[in-house]
Amino acid sequence: MDVERLSGWTRRWSLARQMLTLQIVVVGFTVAGGAALTFLQTRDLLVEEAAGKARAVTVTVADSPSVLAALGDSATLQPYAERVRRETGVDFVTIMSTGGLRYTHPNPAQIGRRFLGTTAPALEGRTFTETYTGTLGSSVRAVAPVRDAGGRVRGLVSAGITVERIGARLRGQVAGAVLVGLLGLGLGGAGTSLVGRRLRRQTRGMGPGELRRMYDYHDAILHAVREGLLLVDEAGRLTLCNDGARELLGLSGRADGRHITELGLPASLSGLLATGENRTDEIHLTGERTLVVNVAVVRSGDRSLGTVVTLRDHTELQSLAGQLDAERGFADSLRAAAHESANRLHTVITLVELGRAEQAVAFATAELRAAQQLTDRVMGAVREPVLAALLLGKSAEAAERGVELVISPDSELDDIGLDDRDLVTILGNLIDNAVDAAVSGVPPAWVEVRLRVDETVFLVGVADSGPGLDAAVARDAFRRGWSTKGDGRGLGLAMVGQAVRRLGGTIDVGGGPGAVFTVRLPPREERVS
Repeated sequence: MDVERLSGWTRRWSLARQMLTLQIVVVGFTVAGGAALTFLQTRDLLVEEAAGKARAVTVTVADSPSVLAALGDSATLQPYAERVRRETGVDFVTIMSTGGLRYTHPNPAQIGRRFLGTTAPALEGRTFTETYTGTLGSSVRAVAPVRDAGGRVRGLVSAGITVERIGARLRGQVAGAVLVGLLGLGLGGAGTSLVGRRLRRQTRGMGPGELRRMYDYHDAILHAVREGLLLVDEAGRLTLCNDGARELLGLSGRADGRHITELGLPASLSGLLATGENRTDEIHLTGERTLVVNVAVVRSGDRSLGTVVTLRDHTELQSLAGQLDAERGFADSLRAAAHESANRLHTVITLVELGRAEQAVAFATAELRAAQQLTDRVMGAVREPVLAALLLGKSAEAAERGVELVISPDSELDDIGLDDRDLVTILGNLIDNAVDAAVSGVPPAWVEVRLRVDETVFLVGVADSGPGLDAAVARDAFRRGWSTKGDGRGLGLAMVGQAVRRLGGTIDVGGGPGAVFTVRLPPREERVS
């Protein structure tokens, strides 16, 4: 139960708190392990040092001629042994007979008693060290033989250092190591705390579970939404691109981390993303789509962190809007025609009432003949219903603006298999642009439309009586923002260019007296879908 309660607590902890606790535990174990290792190594070193020192003192005393000469004389050997003990820092120097009877000892009461320890190796002529418990307690000692001139063992010498003394030195050194370890633990804990505070700020105090859920939601949303989403950093590099954006922009391969100028986007769209400015519902064209683009700058205080870009597909809506404009234009022309017909009918009735029947008949037939000629010309040359309605509507609109829209005598067009939306986009925008140009030109203002199928190529030609376009202007005519009005909001010709490219056709701009736009589209089976 305690383990479960502890597990529940840790799950509720923030990631920063868990990291802090983990790092403190790791640093604590590291310091404790280092202190234990230092203790063991220091103990072994001190024991080795004590053994070496005892051996050196023992051998030196055993090799002294004065010791050999005074063997058995405690009165002479005791002061000598004590002086050596004090000067060398060992705890005892014992000189004894081969039978183990002491001649010297730090405690005079022990003189004459038997030595406690191993002597057999020394009696055989070997010097050795051991740890043994004697009258002074456990000690690290060495035992060496005293030899005469003939090499015979005449006595023994033992010197040693007590384990208690070694332990005192060990405790002093370990205390220093522990102090350094505690200082390291404190510094490590302080550093870990600083790192934890920073991590807490960056993770908003959330735990691993919350971060995992947030990532899962974030990833699911990015893949679920149809709209495109881009994150661009302050250096102009793409840091995030969801599936919707890849589809709308036609991106292939890995796009994250690349600069926006390396993505192959249209110049207008790349320029917008590079500005790092807020934009709302701007229309931009790609190879096959019309996109609504929104750009929002993300800031932290006064520092820009980059931009968030959203993309919405406006292609279908733009096409439907074009068709709706054509239908609205046709309806407006019908209303205008009805209004004019009412005026003409009143005129005819008035002439009849005035007794001018012949003038009334002539007026009515003349107006009827002009309207019927236009309708017959359009319906006779163009048997595509949508295209015929578009031409009649545009003709009425042009007439209201003082521009005559005519169909070229060689125009003849049947069903060409072109999508109605593409048809309205290409021809409708070309006529609108031509009417605007004709209005700004020298009267009489006119626009001529030529529609034919030459061999296997569908040809659309629109000429106007306007001022025309020079070569430099013609190159920019199909760029977003170009307009005959010069207001920077032009989109119609850019949409024409987009539709023509999508269908695998070409578009040329020539002169005439005004401008002449010629579109050529390949047969249906050769078109790029």
